[in-house]
Amino acid sequence: MPRITLPPECINRVYRPHLENEERYQLYFGGAGSGKSVFLATRCVLDVLRGRNYLIVRKVGRTLRSSCWNEILKAIDRLGLRSLFRITKSDGIITAENNGCQLLFAGLDDVERIKSLTPLTGVLTDVWMEEATECTYEDFKQLDKRLRGESRHKKRFTLSFNPVYQRHWIFRQFFDCWQDGKKLCRGKNVSILKTTYRDNRFLTPDDRQALESEQDPYFYQVYTLGNWGVLGDVIFRNWQARDLTEERNRCPQFFYGLDFGFAKDPCAAVCCALDRKNKRVYVFAELYEKGLINARLADRLKDFCGHTPIVCDSAEPKSIQELRSLGIHALAAKKGKDSVLHGIQWLQGHEIVVDVKCTHLKEELSLYRWQQDQEGRTLPIPQDKHNHLIDALRYALEHESTCRRATTAGKGELGL
Repeated sequence: MPRITLPPECINRVYRPHLENEERYQLYFGGAGSGKSVFLATRCVLDVLRGRNYLIVRKVGRTLRSSCWNEILKAIDRLGLRSLFRITKSDGIITAENNGCQLLFAGLDDVERIKSLTPLTGVLTDVWMEEATECTYEDFKQLDKRLRGESRHKKRFTLSFNPVYQRHWIFRQFFDCWQDGKKLCRGKNVSILKTTYRDNRFLTPDDRQALESEQDPYFYQVYTLGNWGVLGDVIFRNWQARDLTEERNRCPQFFYGLDFGFAKDPCAAVCCALDRKNKRVYVFAELYEKGLINARLADRLKDFCGHTPIVCDSAEPKSIQELRSLGIHALAAKKGKDSVLHGIQWLQGHEIVVDVKCTHLKEELSLYRWQQDQEGRTLPIPQDKHNHLIDALRYALEHESTCRRATTAGKGELGL
């Protein structure tokens, strides 16, 4: 490797120790403008000259050109190393002339390219997943399997991202060791570094002012302070999770709802109750399982709701009839025009309290969002995902949300 002297202005102080970080899993997260992508691009350039081979990915391939690819080219030029690299833009490959090691780029939306990519010499030693919160746990597991084969370098998987919501798979997978208020933690084979704009001495005063003056609470928490936040444009903010054992024991009436599924989508059912006086919905239990034929689903429901009526998605009348023949008191939801929006609005007018054991419903409530148009404006249309248990909850309480309760009134109120 050629001898390279790094001038101080190339890397922010907080990142310098991580030039030599060899933990298997490395997470660099925090706010916008923290310099994490610039640092990781610089490290990639230095590492490939030292014999490492990188696969650099984002969820959508076309976004790589304007992000990681450009950052790495800028890092090469900033270090004055253009003569040491062969850059093949058409193939998305950058090769170090001194050893043949490479930086390979691919989008996770191009499965065949991911499968076929292999470095010119040696094996992949590194994966860098940029904007990792856009990617799925399955994406991570498949890429992690690509880090195999003999090498004098330790294998590393680097994830960089702005935090979004705490029930994201990244938080569940890696943040057991994390303590709020800390900037760095290390666990078993894991290192996590949190940075914000305050760690980036290269920002202009205008850059800092823009971040500090952010008015949206979600964007301020996530992009200014670098904290895990509540997802922007999330539909339900009126919920909490706690142990509902006592409430369930004294509940006089339960409501049940079911959303059908099989292979791709799960069968999803909820057991809930309604406190009309305090406008509060309690969700005590969930059923969430893929691959259930109706006979097996009926067995699950016998334990779940017994002979109590359960309101089901009316789009599957044949399944409803089969459940009835198997001893389940299955009813068809009425639905109707704008029933989804009406049900959402009704639920938004209540406090939703979810038992801590309902892990899938908690995740759906964190993820269920409004659609956006091409300019990023919020539309009054919910995304059709992360909503299986939420749909079941709407069905369970459909009668309550659509009925108009009779009330009595005095003669004066009636104009008599």
